[in-house]
Amino acid sequence: MQIRTLSLADTPALLAFELANRDWFESQVDARTPDFYKLSGVAAHIEEYLARYSAGSLHPCLLIEDGGILGRCNLKDIDRIGGRAEVGYRIAASAIGRGLAGAALSHLMELAYGRWELAGLDAHVTIANAASARVLERAGFALAGPSPITAVVGGAQLACLHYRHN
Repeated sequence: MQIRTLSLADTPALLAFELANRDWFESQVDARTPDFYKLSGVAAHIEEYLARYSAGSLHPCLLIEDGGILGRCNLKDIDRIGGRAEVGYRIAASAIGRGLAGAALSHLMELAYGRWELAGLDAHVTIANAASARVLERAGFALAGPSPITAVVGGAQLACLHYRHN
């Protein structure tokens, strides 16, 4: 398994990944707009992410195995002055239980503290996503308390917890 930075050439594979896992993701996190699930929608999404990457505010990555996408992970809202960023990841339903979320988080931590020279990381997880909270805790993240962020999952608004590293 390889983790690498997202590229525009990933558009068809990313669309296939997102379509194959749409129901799974929407059971865990906010749903994407219907326009996202078209080749043009994914291309626009990637272009936006790559522009933010070039600007230094986002580092988007893919988890790849045998040419297929198994997951995504991102350093979001990179603040070089404040020295922090937020981590996020999503793993294919078929790949759950293989340690990929932990591998993605480890990769993001290496990027954050190495390439981006940050001092700390934040994560927000819904109160219903105990598995993701365990991944964060195993990586050394500590519960900081309730998050100001909420998520809409299946039409219900869910509270989130805020985790911090360093």
